[in-house]
Amino acid sequence: MLNFRNTNILFGVLTAGMIAYNINQHVAWYLYLAVFLVYSMILFYGSSTVGANFYMKLMNSGANTSRQIAISFDDGPADNYTSQVLDILSRERVPSAFFCIGKNIAGREAILKRIISEDHIIGNHSYSHHFWFDMYGAEKMQADLQQMNAAVKQVSGLEPALFRPPYGVTNPNLVKAVKRQGLTPVGWNVRSLDTMIKDPEKLLERMMSSVKPGAIVLFHDTSEATFLMLPAFIERVRGLGFEFVRLDKMLNIPAYA
Repeated sequence: MLNFRNTNILFGVLTAGMIAYNINQHVAWYLYLAVFLVYSMILFYGSSTVGANFYMKLMNSGANTSRQIAISFDDGPADNYTSQVLDILSRERVPSAFFCIGKNIAGREAILKRIISEDHIIGNHSYSHHFWFDMYGAEKMQADLQQMNAAVKQVSGLEPALFRPPYGVTNPNLVKAVKRQGLTPVGWNVRSLDTMIKDPEKLLERMMSSVKPGAIVLFHDTSEATFLMLPAFIERVRGLGFEFVRLDKMLNIPAYA
């Protein structure tokens, strides 16, 4: 399996071989450049692809033998559309996971409490969700994750144990921060792209073509299209014989520390 460690070993050996060969036979400079570019492309793929498990192992799906799926929402709590999404989930009796951003909690404490009281779970999606979060050092990342957990604990008394990387990006610094903080990283294997798809019908069409056993679905409770298509999505998924289960129960892991 391709990961950060064996990629470094492979390219380290390749580069050492090229240098050794260059002692007696000239190796063109562009071959070194080509090796560097391929290496960089692999690192970029590993960083930006949650399912690659390149830097660390994430829990991206449940058992593919069971007709169960778990839905999750990132980036809340938000004035639009977390409460509306909760209304739908309550009416349809669908459990979910909300990976919240810590800085969004202030002023929306009631929404956070409602998420928990209605038997959904809260996950850590960082405190800042800063554009440059992926460039932080390990200590700064860990402080950000700690701040998020502290914000949730202050409101609810609970400390999230599950973590989803901002933007779905991973790197060696994040690996250190997550391990030090004792969090369980969770990804997805069905991405809605609801931050880009604004048409509810097109979003529903995309989602219905992606549903599969053991799916962990990524939505955003900041998306109007998701809010508008959610009732139809739930109805049609159930019509296919799937059961909605809460993320922690699907993965058999604790939601809180």
